[in-house]
Amino acid sequence: MIRTLIVDDEALSRQRIRRLLQEFPVIELAGECNNGRDAVQSIRREQPDLVFLDIQMKDMTGFDVLEQLGDDLPLIIFITAYDQYALRAFDFFAFDYLLKPFKDERFARSVQRALEQLSGPRDDAPLRELLQYLQTAPPPAPRLLPVKSADKIEFVEPADVRYILGAGYYIELYCAEKRHLLRMPLGQMLDQLDPLHFLRIHRSAIINLRFLDSIQHLGLGELEVVMKDGKTLRVSRSYKGDLLERLGVG
Repeated sequence: MIRTLIVDDEALSRQRIRRLLQEFPVIELAGECNNGRDAVQSIRREQPDLVFLDIQMKDMTGFDVLEQLGDDLPLIIFITAYDQYALRAFDFFAFDYLLKPFKDERFARSVQRALEQLSGPRDDAPLRELLQYLQTAPPPAPRLLPVKSADKIEFVEPADVRYILGAGYYIELYCAEKRHLLRMPLGQMLDQLDPLHFLRIHRSAIINLRFLDSIQHLGLGELEVVMKDGKTLRVSRSYKGDLLERLGVG
């Protein structure tokens, strides 16, 4: 059996990978992690043969996880949303990766390729060369969202925004402990956000996929999303397809 670990901070992504792995009887799921710190501990403890490793996580990147592991690395299939620098590196070093949202067929090809690699002798040198190459890149500067009030300008970290609701020329940014009111069309705000994590689900709503808990079917083809704070938001028919495709459940 091929012991496998899934590392991804999006619950729906882990759920989908778990479902797709059921098509491969030779694979045994050793566990799942939703952050880098747990991933390091689980890989050391479980000693998996294969790891599906998300690159973008809140506490550390997938590359940070591998750096902490040191020697004796498992075979890695990287999972990433669009990251131009990382994708160029993967292509240059001929590393396999899954680019979200990926199709079932693409996933199956990656798994089959991994099984073929695991059937022969392993060489960790290319992976170490990739990590060394990526370490030479300076970290990108964070892009903060300026929020103007009567007497000051606050700067909001986009990753802290759970969802955004709009009405006319005003929008509200909902963060963990605070709401911010801005005079700005919702579409203009969407242009400032990372399309990897933010998705419009309604003409008056944008969600951060990192804070998405589940989707619910309401009947007659209607959907709503449930955020991790319990907030429910209706998905309009015009954006339903985008949501399902992004989550890989369409």
